[in-house]
Amino acid sequence: MAHNWTFLTNHAHVFLCLAADPEMRLRDVAVRVGITERAAQRIVADLDAEGYISTKRIGRRNQYAVHPELPLRHPVEGHQPAAVLLQILGERPQTGRKRRR
Repeated sequence: MAHNWTFLTNHAHVFLCLAADPEMRLRDVAVRVGITERAAQRIVADLDAEGYISTKRIGRRNQYAVHPELPLRHPVEGHQPAAVLLQILGERPQTGRKRRR
């Protein structure tokens, strides 16, 4: 019997998506993660409220900045910064990217 589970939460998946592409639309994040756009909005709100990301409005779009220096949230890995997650999975926060059209 196949079980549908993953090692990472949807919060981690959204964080990774935004680290890889700070200009990614939430619609695209939702599709990539496999969740609804509304769920992606809630996760972004959670990440923003806890300081793991910040949002900047540019015209009609949002640009996200990740803050990987904050510690991971679970007691098992809370001694590590979120940057470790990004490093392990090969994502580096993007900065100074040119806007795609």
